[in-house]
Amino acid sequence: MVRPGGVVADATLGLAGHSSAIARRLGGKGRLICFDRDPQAMALATQRLEQLAAELGSEMPAVELVPKAFSEAASVIAPGSLDGLLADFGVSSLQLDEAHRGFSFRSEGPLDMRMDTRSGETAGQVVNQEDENVLADLIYEFGEERRSRRIARAIVRARPIETTAELARVVSAAAPSMKGDKIHPATRTFQALRIRVNDELGEIRSLLECAPSLLKKGGRLVLISFHSLEDRLVKDAFREGSRNKVYDVLTKKPITATEEEQRRNPRSRSAKLRAAARV
Repeated sequence: MVRPGGVVADATLGLAGHSSAIARRLGGKGRLICFDRDPQAMALATQRLEQLAAELGSEMPAVELVPKAFSEAASVIAPGSLDGLLADFGVSSLQLDEAHRGFSFRSEGPLDMRMDTRSGETAGQVVNQEDENVLADLIYEFGEERRSRRIARAIVRARPIETTAELARVVSAAAPSMKGDKIHPATRTFQALRIRVNDELGEIRSLLECAPSLLKKGGRLVLISFHSLEDRLVKDAFREGSRNKVYDVLTKKPITATEEEQRRNPRSRSAKLRAAARV
């Protein structure tokens, strides 16, 4: 995917972990285009890439930082110009670990969950204002939670709910862990709210739609998903692309983290990487 002097887009810059590795391989004649709609992540990633530029000197590729959602890639990238396009759909450690961002129930914080904190509705607005049936449907669809009706009913009765910890307690009381559960009982509800607030599946669909037009012949599309809804979209797009002779699918089965990597980074357990080449 990364050849010296090539042009690569990182659709999910985050803290620039992937971009830093890509930059080292591209070299001074390459070009790297980075997207992120999270202003905090963009600021921290910019610092990291500036430090890398100081280290690499003339071997640092040209870097273009785009503070936009990756669904807008087609408005920034010239058609047929990319040697590679990478997207990691997971929530970044920065977002999960910062309590004030409201992504995690493991620490007390406001119900926000917006990746772009400059605009859009918050998770608190969804939780406290949406109709009970709408809440139940989104928890079922985006969280794949079978007890969504019970949870939605409990949320409506407990309103107003102001913090992540409050919501986690309400959900856990309404739908406690069952025998064999390996995740916190609020996990699926939090996932559903995050997907709704950030239109995550719509974003992925937009990227999948425009990706073929952005890649050169032989250009690689590499996508990392973290739950079945994301992976299903990627798998279906690759299957259709293969059938229509748009893609040569390079991963017949998704690549997953090794046991060693999972020990070093527990959040990699659910990651699935799929790759395809533009025909």
